[in-house]
Amino acid sequence: MTVVRDAVKAALKTQRIETPSWGYGNSGTRFKVFAQGGVPRTPWEKLDDAARVHEFTGVAPKVSLHIPWDRVDDYAALAAYAEERGLELGAINSNTFQDDEYRLGSVCHPEATVRRKAVDHLLECVDIMDTTGSTDLKLWFADGTNYPGQDDIVGRQERLAEALAEVYERLGDDQRMLLEYKFFEPAFYTTDVPDWGTSYAHCLRLGPRAQVVVDTGHHAPGTNIEFIVAFLLREGKLGGFDFNSRFYADDDLMVGSSDPFQLFRIMHEVAKNGGLDPATNVAFMLDQCHNIEAKIPAVIRSVMNVQEATAKALLVDTDALAAAQRDGDVLGANAVLMDAYNTDVRPLLREVREERGLHPDPVAAYAASGWQDRIAAERVGGEQAGWGA
Repeated sequence: MTVVRDAVKAALKTQRIETPSWGYGNSGTRFKVFAQGGVPRTPWEKLDDAARVHEFTGVAPKVSLHIPWDRVDDYAALAAYAEERGLELGAINSNTFQDDEYRLGSVCHPEATVRRKAVDHLLECVDIMDTTGSTDLKLWFADGTNYPGQDDIVGRQERLAEALAEVYERLGDDQRMLLEYKFFEPAFYTTDVPDWGTSYAHCLRLGPRAQVVVDTGHHAPGTNIEFIVAFLLREGKLGGFDFNSRFYADDDLMVGSSDPFQLFRIMHEVAKNGGLDPATNVAFMLDQCHNIEAKIPAVIRSVMNVQEATAKALLVDTDALAAAQRDGDVLGANAVLMDAYNTDVRPLLREVREERGLHPDPVAAYAASGWQDRIAAERVGGEQAGWGA
């Protein structure tokens, strides 16, 4: 048991979770964005907040950027600023869904001029990757249609493939394209990348540096997400996760908050199939909107939820599980998983943090740091970051 425990602790110490710059800004529903005191006004201040998350968790050194929300004049200086704070810039996320021209789509738009604008933006994001040292270009398209007959379904797929191919050719040897999917919203009749199969098909055609992103909130109710994860891992096409949680659709709640058992099941497939090995290069990213809760503590709790699910997944007795599966012992196999899931791993994670010189309770450590009071007092004036900022 001691050997297993030590191996689990060693794996947890090497875990890395990427936080989103937009998670530190104001966000809300389609009806209202609720502003909070101390919210960042610039990408630099977002990095300051992300540094606090990494300081207290020890496992969140990467920060995803969103362009144009995080556009600056000097990206090299922004990368240096991150490095000074113990961070590095992670995935560069594109935005082809907010401009008026994108009402009928972006890369799938019927008009070539609009498609050109969208592709040029994606190429701009690759330029930013070159400057910041980021290796991941993350793409999500709101493209789709709302009415039967509105546009040609196959034609839109051809336009999508053409755009992706141009951007893929622009990538450097150490860069990759991560293609996300979403089964509905804002398009309600057809969505051009509605599911993991569509994303996988496009990535397969593009080549080895194109992989699928699994957003845990982007599935129809009842979808077996862990099956998708296992399949993509087997195919070498799982590029990463956008972790969040949902009750109904793309709720973007804190990961593990509504269905922690699902998060455990996902992480079990990840751990069992080698996804925690750095060589697989699976990016464990958060993609969440903290609408009514405090931003930084919510990100910290989300990181901790992923850690807990990972610890439980690592505690699964895979030998006993395999034996039960070989014997057709349905209840026995399920019991192996449930034993791991029902284990309280919080004491183990406290030990891991203390062994790394961290406070055992990151949320309490942040609350005691005084950072929230400081930023509320100092970040006065200017325009708070948020949706569209």
